[in-house]
Amino acid sequence: MAIDLEKYTLAVCEIARRAGAYIREERQKFSLDSVERKHAHDYVSYVDKGSEKLIVSALRELLPEAGFITEEGLAGHDAEQMLWVVDPLDGTTNFIHQYAPYAVSIALLQGKTILIGVVYEICADECFYAWQGGGAYLNGKPLHVSSQKIQDALLCLQLPYNSEAYKPVIKHLIDHFYGNVGSIRACGSAAMALCQVAAGRLDGYAEQYIGQWDFMAGSLMVMEAGGKVTDYAGSEDFTQGNSVVASNGVIQQELWGAIFEG
Repeated sequence: MAIDLEKYTLAVCEIARRAGAYIREERQKFSLDSVERKHAHDYVSYVDKGSEKLIVSALRELLPEAGFITEEGLAGHDAEQMLWVVDPLDGTTNFIHQYAPYAVSIALLQGKTILIGVVYEICADECFYAWQGGGAYLNGKPLHVSSQKIQDALLCLQLPYNSEAYKPVIKHLIDHFYGNVGSIRACGSAAMALCQVAAGRLDGYAEQYIGQWDFMAGSLMVMEAGGKVTDYAGSEDFTQGNSVVASNGVIQQELWGAIFEG
């Protein structure tokens, strides 16, 4: 089934903004007593679930024939050709601590092809969006990745919840890059790290042990903004995995090479 990708993308932007407005309103009265622990250092609250319910309901109305992959599992899929991939609140730990950024992330996946990506960052009121072949945008303005080389690059090396498995990797990456690049950051939201690469604010990003809902929309943003995305094995067939290496393209080989060495 062929759909008007630009039209649907703009409709998803409105859905993401509505979910963001709900999250923003709930943050004003949010209590730590409502936080649940999913796994070690991995949290969820009624706000994540409320946002997902709102998003799923709106997306079902928008495209009834599509299934779902969602972080909180409030909707599923069977044999649908297209799947909405939804993170109703990416950066929950940031949200709990009232520490930016945190965002809504929605993508439309067909097979292994990402058709639509929308990420709405709630604190800064920034809506990033892209559709296949249509470019990437921030609040209506076109995005393009940076042209920085590795020695001046600002890298985002995230710290996933699976700390024991990832600790040797992150130690290697920090040892490899610290002092040899412009600087290193961790922002607490995979979706936003990818959007920052697409916007040229970051030059590269890497993270493993993350869900499809974390990286799907943002990965399309990077690719449509002229950047490069692979998994930790260096494959561009990354949509079914749990790792992402994204960059402006200029530093991709050096960023991935350090991961491969580790």
